[in-house]
Parts: sequence; structure tokens; C-alpha cells
Amino acid sequence: MLNISLDESELKKLYLEEVRKRADVFEEQMLLIDTKELCKMLSLSRPTVEKLFIFNPDFPSMRVGKKWLFNRKEVEEYINRWSINVRKKGGQVECD
Repeated sequence: MLNISLDESELKKLYLEEVRKRADVFEEQMLLIDTKELCKMLSLSRPTVEKLFIFNPDFPSMRVGKKWLFNRKEVEEYINRWSINVRKKGGQVECD
């Protein structure tokens, strides 16, 4: 005879971890993101994102009505190049 016991809290923890993983994969597959998602992606406040990126004409952005949209892959490429340049210049970013 086989006896199985489950720890409900551990099962819930495993379930939530799996849901988070799948949500992250889904989020990464989104082609366009909005300003809120961009701020979350960069871990920066909206004013900082606006000063450093959105109002920069070289930043890959588009305006649809009143909403800013960004191609996720283009943003990732831009941020990678930008961060390399920042580190080459000493790693300090002034956003005042």
C-alpha cells in the first residue's frame, strides 16, 4: 500500500512559483510595452525614465494618441548599448 501526504503550504508555494515563472515568460513575449511596463523593466521612476530615455529622440519609442509605446527588443538593445557607454564614462548617471 502506498501512503502519500501533502504539505499544503509547500504545495501552494510551488504552485505560486510556477505561476510567476509562466507570467514572466508571457511578459517577455509581449512585443510592445507601455511607459508603466518600461519603468518596471528598468526599475526606475517615470520622471527618470522620461528624462533619460523617452524624450531622447534616439530612444526607440512611438506615440499612439496620448500613449507612449516601446518595442521590447529594441529597448533591450538600446539599454544594453547605453549601459555600456555609461560604464565606459565612469558609471555615473546624472538625471537632474
